[in-house]
Amino acid sequence: MEDQFIEAKGLNIILTNAGYATCTIARSVAVALTVIEKEKPDLVLVDIFLQGEGTGIDLGRILNEKNMAFVYLSANSNRQILEEAKSTRPYGFMVKPFRAKDVLIMLDVALYLHQHRMEESALQALSQKSLPVALPAEFSHLVGKSKKFTEALEQARLVGPMDTSVLILGESGTGKELIAHSIHKYSTRKNKPFVVVNCGALPANLIESELFGHEKGSFTGAIARRAGKFELADGGTIFLDEIGELPLELQVKFLRVLQEKEIEPIGGKPQKINVRVLAATNKDLEEEVAAGRFRIDLYYRLNVFPLMLPSLRERKEDIPLLAEYFLKKYSEGKVPTLAKEALDKLMGYNWPGNIRELENTIQRNVVMANGTVMESIEIPVSKLAPVPAINDKNKFKTMMENERDHILAVLESCNWKISGKGGAAEILDINVNTLNSRIKKLGIEKEIVARKS
Repeated sequence: MEDQFIEAKGLNIILTNAGYATCTIARSVAVALTVIEKEKPDLVLVDIFLQGEGTGIDLGRILNEKNMAFVYLSANSNRQILEEAKSTRPYGFMVKPFRAKDVLIMLDVALYLHQHRMEESALQALSQKSLPVALPAEFSHLVGKSKKFTEALEQARLVGPMDTSVLILGESGTGKELIAHSIHKYSTRKNKPFVVVNCGALPANLIESELFGHEKGSFTGAIARRAGKFELADGGTIFLDEIGELPLELQVKFLRVLQEKEIEPIGGKPQKINVRVLAATNKDLEEEVAAGRFRIDLYYRLNVFPLMLPSLRERKEDIPLLAEYFLKKYSEGKVPTLAKEALDKLMGYNWPGNIRELENTIQRNVVMANGTVMESIEIPVSKLAPVPAINDKNKFKTMMENERDHILAVLESCNWKISGKGGAAEILDINVNTLNSRIKKLGIEKEIVARKS
């Protein structure tokens, strides 16, 4: 339903050449509804801005109620429009101008999602009916009884046996890889490989080789054939962590893998693979789409079943359980108990690094503990607690002072580990080089030297 006649004719040619049967072009909501009722299309292309009364989003709401597949077309991908469009549950969103290939890919994605919409509805219905059901052993290592967390686990349990792609969302340190592994172990692929790929840690010049492999002699330094992560995961599950860091040029190739279920190693021939994809990110992918950093067709293809993990500050009632779990994990002899003062301190902190930060804190305090009771507990990042409002403007810290305190506190919480899993860069969700640059600029290194002397 395209309001610009020339663009509509262009779309008609693209679709006809690809073997699609097209229906009448309509320029308003009223005409569109008449055409839909008469010609009953399988999928509708809807422009956001139409002639006459009503917008494409108004039409989208009607199509959603009719359980009809539709894709939005627009010259604008700003966040506000995406949010309003999202509420109507479309199967895709194409931003003008678009190429023939983009149109056909998005239609494939839309039809794929339409086939899975009933599965998703069934999952939601089951979820509402079966929250009291005991979780299987594959989820027993995931600690917590809070409502938000148990709801997330229940969603994971329901989607586990299916082959549906899952997009796991949540802040850094919330346990996205752990729940992905549980989903794999609870699936029919449990005896096949579970391959983890950190998209944010792969060098840009090697990421294609890492994911898809390469043949001997395909480039300088390729002295032998190498199987990529997708090939290694064949028959099993691949977990793509930090999917939001995938470069745009690789996103196109990754979309093809999802669509065609085949990979093409560098210098090699296409080969079929059978892999279930689980992906995770701590980024707002819709924001990334609106900023042009993430392909909207790939977003819709991954977002078949989104699973949101709550932050630790949203499930504070789980802190005592998690603290006890980590105390047992890191205590070599008798497990110490937490005095009320120590537990109150844990409960009063907001944990920007989430469960990973809590684990690091408990581990550090176990090493320093004397006796069987922890009367108090040291949380270096407690400096991040909000400063009470005061009237004297001269007593407020500058932005640079607050940033310095923030970075220093996180560094102390992870024993000055900067890179790697559990390091300060991961907790702060910034690049390692950027963090090193800020440390140098803020003079944090000089303070360390002063302390040592």
